[in-house]
Amino acid sequence: MPTPAFTSKLPDVGTSIFSVMSQLAQEHDAINLAQGFPDYNPPQPLLEALARHVLTPGHQQYAPMPGLPRLREAISQQTARRYGYTPDPATEITVTSGATEALYAVMAAVVRPGDEVLLLEPAYDLYAPAVRLQGGVPVYVPLLAPDFRPDWDRVAAALSPRTRLVLINSPHNPTGAVLSAADLDTLASLLRDTNALLLSDEVYEHMVFDGMQHTSVSAHPELRARAFVLSSFGKTYHATGWKVGYCLAPPALTAELRRVHQFITFSVSTPTQHALADIVPDAALYESLPDFYQQKRDLLRELLAPTGFTLLPSGGGYFQVAGFGALAPGLDDVTFSRRLTQESGVAVVPLSAFYHDGHDAQLVRFCFAKQESTLRAAAARLAGLRQADWVK
Repeated sequence: MPTPAFTSKLPDVGTSIFSVMSQLAQEHDAINLAQGFPDYNPPQPLLEALARHVLTPGHQQYAPMPGLPRLREAISQQTARRYGYTPDPATEITVTSGATEALYAVMAAVVRPGDEVLLLEPAYDLYAPAVRLQGGVPVYVPLLAPDFRPDWDRVAAALSPRTRLVLINSPHNPTGAVLSAADLDTLASLLRDTNALLLSDEVYEHMVFDGMQHTSVSAHPELRARAFVLSSFGKTYHATGWKVGYCLAPPALTAELRRVHQFITFSVSTPTQHALADIVPDAALYESLPDFYQQKRDLLRELLAPTGFTLLPSGGGYFQVAGFGALAPGLDDVTFSRRLTQESGVAVVPLSAFYHDGHDAQLVRFCFAKQESTLRAAAARLAGLRQADWVK
């Protein structure tokens, strides 16, 4: 029987660029610096804790919908330690199936048909589809290279009575830009007399470099009162496949989030939550991350310097944006990324994938959350790139 006719909710959305480039890397035996995941294990204490809890009687059944109380208590204490604010574990913390589920649940909870959501571009490719699936209208405000700082005058101009939500992301994916305390103060002043809510994607919060500090919305009382703040254990503990994150929000916003969360995943893996609760109090595991990742960033920049790529600033996260215009003038970023994967054996992501209109500035994103041997092997494959190699 033929499939009944229906109209797609996202007719212009295909398979994500990350999956596309990872598949291409696999097909061509390329080193995958495209998709953002580490190629090393989580901390040994976390693996050992998971092994214990997998074998613990009673830890194989549903966890409470908001998350295990002991994990939420550990999150509360960690937040107090880092940001000077102690969220109530019962009413302000929700454990989710990764920050992705948290973000989608926020959109489903608060965005209604016709509501506008401000997105700063380039932006992670989940944001706009999540808005559109709720009937919301994405409103795009550009971040300008090379530092990809927000132009707050443009943000102010984009705000309207229909603005339901403003979404910020720091450290920023894909560019590594980091918001300052002054940026948050400016944003607070812009939102002060509005009814707009704020969604702050802070999944790379523990990866800020060059002596800078992560400035969390959780530490800003005025913004915190209207905000959902997202974090990711997958990013913090090199365990992206575990898909565990959490959302901090005031009680009224948390209640709305949970109304949706309970019907998306209900609860997150019980033994995994127990394992995380065991190690979250160990501050050394996340306090070591700035140096750990800065060393990787610096190594990748050193290795790429002779290749002809133009390296843009990267203040946080685990991505390096690079321009290839000097290597391949006139070539679009999708074609360049595909050919780099196929011909040089290194997979990257074209930055146009982070723009709703496919804006192409001849930039690509490298992921440096890799072992040193992986980064060196990739650099060896890129050594000797010449402009002549791309003129075909």
